[in-house]
Order: sequence, then structure tokens, then C-alpha cells
Amino acid sequence: MHLYRAQQYRALRDGPHDITHMEAKVLGYFARHPGATQSDLTAFSGRDKAQLARLVRGLRDRGLLDATVDEADRRSTRLHVTEQGRSIARNVQKSGEQLAQVAAAGLDEAERRELLALLEKVRASFDAQD
Repeated sequence: MHLYRAQQYRALRDGPHDITHMEAKVLGYFARHPGATQSDLTAFSGRDKAQLARLVRGLRDRGLLDATVDEADRRSTRLHVTEQGRSIARNVQKSGEQLAQVAAAGLDEAERRELLALLEKVRASFDAQD
């Protein structure tokens, strides 16, 4: 996992977008959950609320996220990825897919299925601790 993450960080750092790993994760979340709130992100990620607030504010300041007031609850703000943010999120996703292909290049189909099954067991073990 360390090698995979190191490659991800390198791709972000050396890529065409000035974006950090955590910024990419936040953009990806809102790209997959348009109209979600910052509270939704906090609950999903388990990250520090203040850290996420800074990340969201930075992405909004750079024009990568837009915010609209929730009509049903005016105290709540719904976040949406802008077109520029969507473009970056797509590029980051594509880069991740390419990296996954490189990581699994030496595996045949049966080995890939076995790897996925084993990783699901690892995930289930972590989930059982919660």
C-alpha cells in the first residue's frame, strides 16, 4: 500500500494540477455525492472537522467547489464540484485507474479475483473492529 500511495502522491505532485492528495479526495467525494454537505463529508471520512473546513474553503476559493444554501434548511450549505473541479477529479480518477492497472499488470484474471477476495476479508476485519 505504501508503494501505491507514494506513486499516487508523485502523480499529483508532478501532474498538471496544483492539488494535494486530500484536496483530490474531497473533490472526488463531492463529485460522487453532488449536493452533499461538509457535515456529510466529515461523517463519511471520519476526519477532523476543522481540517475539512480548511480544505473545503481552499477548494471554494480556487473555484473548484460551489456552495448553495439548502432551501429546506437555510443553515445548511450544499456543495457541488464546478466544471473545472470535475475536470481535475476526472483526471485524478483516470490517473488512479492507470496506477491500479500498473499494480495488477503481473496478475492473471484468477489472481486478480483472489486478490480482491482477500482484500475484502481484510476490509471486513477492519469493519468488525468499529
